[in-house]
Amino acid sequence: MPLPQIDPPLLNSANPWATTLQDLQQLFDCPHTGAVTIRTSLLHGFEHDDNIHQYTFFSSTNQQAAPRDAKDGTIPSNFNASLNTLGYSPILLSTYLSIIGRVVADSKQPPEQRAKKPFIISVTGSSEAVLECFRLISATRATVSNPLCMEINLSCPNIPDKSPPAYSGESLKEYLGVLGREKKPEGVVIGVKTPPYTYHDQFTVLINALLASSTPVCPVDFITATNTLGSCHVLSGDGMSPAINSASGAGVGGLAGAPLHPLALGNVRTIRSMLDQHESLREIDVIGVGGVEDKAGYERMKAVGAKVVGVGTALGREGVDVFGKILAGHWPCTVSSR
Repeated sequence: MPLPQIDPPLLNSANPWATTLQDLQQLFDCPHTGAVTIRTSLLHGFEHDDNIHQYTFFSSTNQQAAPRDAKDGTIPSNFNASLNTLGYSPILLSTYLSIIGRVVADSKQPPEQRAKKPFIISVTGSSEAVLECFRLISATRATVSNPLCMEINLSCPNIPDKSPPAYSGESLKEYLGVLGREKKPEGVVIGVKTPPYTYHDQFTVLINALLASSTPVCPVDFITATNTLGSCHVLSGDGMSPAINSASGAGVGGLAGAPLHPLALGNVRTIRSMLDQHESLREIDVIGVGGVEDKAGYERMKAVGAKVVGVGTALGREGVDVFGKILAGHWPCTVSSR
């Protein structure tokens, strides 16, 4: 089952700027987003701690972290990269599912448009927990007209002692096997969010897991590529201490924004090419995410095979106005901080 119509083919990625009801309402009401992705959630929530779960913007040119004390609340656009030590949303999946109807009902969009705009609900947890997430999302589908998609985040690099499952063939097969045995209701599609792959064998692991689950039909309808690149570090202005904190105290976290863009393009191109080599996988769509901040980046993602393009860091810097500016093809010198 392909992705539902996403027009324009531009949306937010699952990120901290898609956490609250207000965030989701602004994203849904934006005429330049074709769908809304909800920040990755769990059945029982995530224990967020401001002291260790943090993010910062920084310059990809000189590695300087963006100032946090600007009087006019702006961040120069050269701070086009981000580093985060965040985990998942502290808000329960059930809460997100309960507010989808409210977001649609309160929307300022014309009725015929708001009834068709899809939600991509990003979830994670054990394979059994993800199966329960799918059942909850499927049940919600009966109460809303909007298409619902479940994105399984198997790629967060910031969970202590837990490697991203999408690097492991056995883990991927476990998740896909559980979902493959579940009957999908009409209008609910399933996707997997992958981490950055850096060599050929990692892509092969993904493709082999998809092929192994394709009896008789692969349960995956789309792949979101790519999440943040783990084990990255930014130092503060004194050059001696971490720019942000983390659970380990080292401030090592996930890289996103402009520095990730070439790697994300390579991941999208490679995944699209490898999917096309197998008849059973050719119908899987790709959502391209990583470092898109302007029209050129958007067009590059489309050129390498992304059916839909996602935005994260640039959304955090500027807010929902970024989507209109991407489609219009211009970019400001300074942007408002969030």
